[in-house]
Amino acid sequence: MIDWFTQMIVMADVIFLLILFFSERNSPSKILLWALILVLLPIVGFILYIVIGQTFYSTLKFKRKGIKDEEINDVVPDGKELLETDPDPDFKRTAKAILASGGLGFSNDNDVKLYTLGEDKFRDMYADLRAAKRYIHLEYYIIRDDELGNELMEILTQKVKEGVEVKLLTDDFGIGKGPKKSIKVFQRAGGEFAVFHKVIWLLFSPKKNNRNHRKIGIIDGKIAYCGGFNIGDEYLGKGPFGYWRDTAVRITGGAVKPIQVRFQMDWEYATKRPMCPKDRMQDYYGVEPDVTGSTRVLTVSGGPDVADFNPVRMEYLELIRNAKKTVYLHSPYFIPDGSLQDALSVAAANGVDVRVIIPDKPDHMFVYWCNISSAYQVMGNGVKVYMYNRGFVHSKTMVVDGRYCSVGSANFDDRSLVLNFETNAVILSDDLGRQMDEAFMEDLEYCTQYTREDYDNISGYKALRVAFSRLFSGLSRGNVEGPGIISRVPATFLTALPLNPSWISDLWTGGRRASASLPSCA
Repeated sequence: MIDWFTQMIVMADVIFLLILFFSERNSPSKILLWALILVLLPIVGFILYIVIGQTFYSTLKFKRKGIKDEEINDVVPDGKELLETDPDPDFKRTAKAILASGGLGFSNDNDVKLYTLGEDKFRDMYADLRAAKRYIHLEYYIIRDDELGNELMEILTQKVKEGVEVKLLTDDFGIGKGPKKSIKVFQRAGGEFAVFHKVIWLLFSPKKNNRNHRKIGIIDGKIAYCGGFNIGDEYLGKGPFGYWRDTAVRITGGAVKPIQVRFQMDWEYATKRPMCPKDRMQDYYGVEPDVTGSTRVLTVSGGPDVADFNPVRMEYLELIRNAKKTVYLHSPYFIPDGSLQDALSVAAANGVDVRVIIPDKPDHMFVYWCNISSAYQVMGNGVKVYMYNRGFVHSKTMVVDGRYCSVGSANFDDRSLVLNFETNAVILSDDLGRQMDEAFMEDLEYCTQYTREDYDNISGYKALRVAFSRLFSGLSRGNVEGPGIISRVPATFLTALPLNPSWISDLWTGGRRASASLPSCA
């Protein structure tokens, strides 16, 4: 019986190797790593590949998009003609490149408010939700079963009772043990709820790695929110990490429509049905904002549906490439691929002040050690890296030359730039840039600079953890078509395994299992 079982496993491993070679078009280094695992540890390798490796579905390229391209053009002008009249040649060049890379809906009539604290963001957002008259569309990776999450569901349920259309979309992995009772009450009241990529068959689903990581909301077609905050008490600083540093924006003006398009595409992909009849499209896109301004905004989304040419990666590269004075970057997961490492290094070598803030504590098993390894690789060319000591920095932002601003959900790693579905708002604003520069400088007061000497002096035990983390991170690199063994392993996934190997998380996080009871807070 054992011999028969072993033979079946070996045959499956051979099939997986053939898939790696001929179907998924992985990089040679990734193929070699998987080949070693499958050959040397056939049973373990088989399990690993099934659980976190195979994504041969990728050849289908997520063909179902929901709303069609021609329908997008009907409801949201791309803004190219408007951009041609822009008086700023530097911005015009940068915006054109981002639009050509997949940016959507350039507009110059926006009012944008910046949030760096959860208390401010949720105070305003919940007030806007309570004031909604026509519809509410929310798309969040995580909604917790706690005070803030249940308050949200109470608001949404009340709005449904008032006759407001409410659609709520979450990621099935991200929702975890979310406010299930409140969601059922919401649905019974008439609210619409959908999840993205159900994980009932997580171990066997090839889409398990592709999570909807977006955090966007649209209210009455007049107000949009975009940023890094999920919905839960820890985003108010009430979780195990204490003070929580994040970023989001509230937008009114023409940029609301592209965010509405993004929600519609995701809703129709997740539910496999139209969000509305075609003759009702203007109910969502024919709305004029109550408040407008003069801020230029375009939105950028990425994911495995556009993995060959991910617009978010192109956005980051373009912003860094055009930097003349400063690049200030927040990322809790700083594991840039070779192109982004080179872009940051070249900018620093050209005299640009490039600074990166990362967390000083791990919330995921491998990523903390990958962070410091990636930091070491870019510091040699003058990039300055700082560890945030005040609490946890979850912000995913970039501000270039004090005026080009990126705020959204995309981290600086392959999970965000290859595997996940993400959305950023790219904003040109001297005022917002000044605010983001000032916030960054304030954050530096609570940081410790990390140097190459610090890395060189890592103890043998920590160096081992770095080495293993880089190995597993390496399996997610290479061709963007590749599968991507998860470069961040959420503690809840580990503790959900039959053997409950919480000691693994303890080993990697140094015993600080602050997030072990929580889903990924990415």
